[in-house]
Amino acid sequence: MPDRRIHRPFRAVLFGLLALVSAAASAALTLDGEPVQGALLIGHAPPDHDVVLDGEPLLRTSDGSFLVGFARDDTEPRRLVVTAPDGERIERVLRPADREFDIQRIDGLPPSQVTPDPEAMERIRAEAALTRAARERRDDRADFRDGFIWPMTGPITGVYGSQRILNGEPRNPHWGIDIAAPTGTPVVAPASGIVTLVHDDMYFSGGTLLLDHGLGLSSAFLHLHRILVEEGQRVEQGEVIAEVGATGRVTGPHLDWRMNLGPTRVDPGLLLPGFPNPPTDDVAAD
Repeated sequence: MPDRRIHRPFRAVLFGLLALVSAAASAALTLDGEPVQGALLIGHAPPDHDVVLDGEPLLRTSDGSFLVGFARDDTEPRRLVVTAPDGERIERVLRPADREFDIQRIDGLPPSQVTPDPEAMERIRAEAALTRAARERRDDRADFRDGFIWPMTGPITGVYGSQRILNGEPRNPHWGIDIAAPTGTPVVAPASGIVTLVHDDMYFSGGTLLLDHGLGLSSAFLHLHRILVEEGQRVEQGEVIAEVGATGRVTGPHLDWRMNLGPTRVDPGLLLPGFPNPPTDDVAAD
C-alpha cells in the first residue's frame, strides 16, 4: 500500500499553484462601481480576453475597457463572463440593488398639460427619432475613463428616477439631474466627447445638446438658452459648451443633465464626486 504522506507536500504545492492561478484570473477583471438600479459600471479585462454579458459580446476599447449599465427598474441579475485565450473563465453575477425613488401625485391639472394634442405628438415623435439616431454612435473611445465633473453649480432641484402621477396617469420617470441657475450660466462638458446632436427648440427639452463619451455612453443637456458647439465637434472636459436656459416645457431656468448607455438610461449622479452636493466654486472657472 503506497505511503500517502509522501504526496502531501505535492498536494500542498498544487493547491497553492491553483490558488495563484485563480487569483491571477480574478485580477484580470476589474469593475468600478456598484451594481444598483441606474448604475454605470466601468470594467477592464486584457484586450485578448473575450468579454460577454448575458450571452452578448461587449463593445470594448483597444486597451480592454468596457461598460455595463443598469436601468432604473432592473431587478434581474446580469451574468458577466470573461474568457482568456487559454480558456480560463471568470464569471461574475451582477445583482442590481434596489433603490427608492420619489413618487409625486398631482391631480386637477387641465388635460392639455397632461396629454399633448395630435400635432404636438407628431413633433415629439420626430424629435425622439433624432435623439435615438444621435445615440447610435459606437466607437472605441474611452473619454469616460477620466471620470466626470459637475457641468455647473447650483441647487439640485430634481434627481434621477423620481416620477409624477398626473391626474392618475403615471408619467415617465425623470431621467437626469436638474441644477437650477440663472439663464446664461455657463455649462461645461462633464467629460470629453464628440457632439452628436444640436437642436435649438425641442418640444419638451427646448435647446438640446448630446455629447458622446465613447462605447455608446452619451450625455444630454436640456433646456439650454444657447449652444456653443457644433455637431461633429470634439470638446474636452471642462470646456464651456452651452448656457443654462428655460426653453421647452419648464417652469424656470435650470440644466437637466441626463446620461445613456445606448438605450439604457443611467444615473449621472452615481458618477459624480460628492453627489448630491455640488462644489461651491464655479466649475466653469476651473
